[in-house]
Amino acid sequence: MLLKNLKEISYAEFDQVDLRSGTIVKAELFARAKNPSYKVWVDFGDELGVKQTSAQITVHYTPENLLNKQVVGCINLGSKNIAGFMSEFLLVGFPDDNNAICLMTIDPKVPNGKKMF
Repeated sequence: MLLKNLKEISYAEFDQVDLRSGTIVKAELFARAKNPSYKVWVDFGDELGVKQTSAQITVHYTPENLLNKQVVGCINLGSKNIAGFMSEFLLVGFPDDNNAICLMTIDPKVPNGKKMF
């Protein structure tokens, strides 16, 4: 049974979403953002390199506890200018009961840049 308003997609459509493993190498407060946010840099391995994004993840994380966290990023959505900062990928997470984002992490660690399948 499908959930209400759930749109089914084909495996071929899902395969177009490029979700990759990466490690956070830098994070800092994004003072110019409209909502409380961090600037986050993630190493996606030799092929993709380090990409940057902004993320509204300030409730559960500090810049210090984000460092070296292995996360999942969607890297093929294109870039978006957010308050003068180019966001190059989407950091993936889930909302908690208060809609604060909890990052999708990887355990055990895998090499950076691996594609989810």
